[in-house]
Amino acid sequence: MTSINAEYGTTSDGLMAARIDYLALIAIPNRDGQGYRVATALPGSKPICQWSASDALGSEGQIADEAGFRAHVEECLLHLRQREALGRTSIHQPVPSPWGPSQTATRYAEGIVCHETASHGGFHLDKARNAAMHPVLRLPAGWYEEDGDWARVAAAYPDIFTDREKRSADRILRDWLPDAWEAVHGRQLGRSESFTRDREGFARDHSADWIVISAARSPDHPGDVIGTATIGGQRANAPTRSFLIPGSEYAAGRHGFVIDTTRHLLLD
Repeated sequence: MTSINAEYGTTSDGLMAARIDYLALIAIPNRDGQGYRVATALPGSKPICQWSASDALGSEGQIADEAGFRAHVEECLLHLRQREALGRTSIHQPVPSPWGPSQTATRYAEGIVCHETASHGGFHLDKARNAAMHPVLRLPAGWYEEDGDWARVAAAYPDIFTDREKRSADRILRDWLPDAWEAVHGRQLGRSESFTRDREGFARDHSADWIVISAARSPDHPGDVIGTATIGGQRANAPTRSFLIPGSEYAAGRHGFVIDTTRHLLLD
């Protein structure tokens, strides 16, 4: 039976909080009053009742209410329990890596080691492990950086990752390496399933439209925005035009703001 458990409480400033082993979480209300940001915290050994919003550091995502916060905490708890059960071990392996000398290393399985350096990190797979990967996932050198390429390793060897890690890896592949995801799973992704596929669809839909590539507040029309746009949102040596956009309407959007030439005033 694992010894990792969750402790819930309320901070000194009345915020929902929880501690799981070394992980401290605080629900910080959003400025618009809608929902909360789940923040990681560094409160040291203080009891939860002595924590405060000032202890908050990074962000773990958004939740709607107390039920959402508890669900998030329970997901983190399951992740840490599963990680403990996987039996990953710290090893001393001072090898050179693409990001500098390895300072610490964790063995996930035989032939699969995660290295940390002073500035970055990632996985190294030995020749046998790397050769066994699906060709669309494999990187020839066997090094997989921690920001995105690690998802290739998780897709190839899911049994050595937690459920939370596998969901994160799947999302990374869908959004940023959809060709690889489709080759592994044998089907095409829809626009709603992949950021890249949605961006490609947006580009097709608006290839002849003016798309804002930069924006600034208008000095002559308080509250409005001057949007500099190009056809299709192209950036390399593309002709530009400037349009006046109502400030209440302008939002960068998921892939860019589309100019309506019948309503947005051309300033050039």
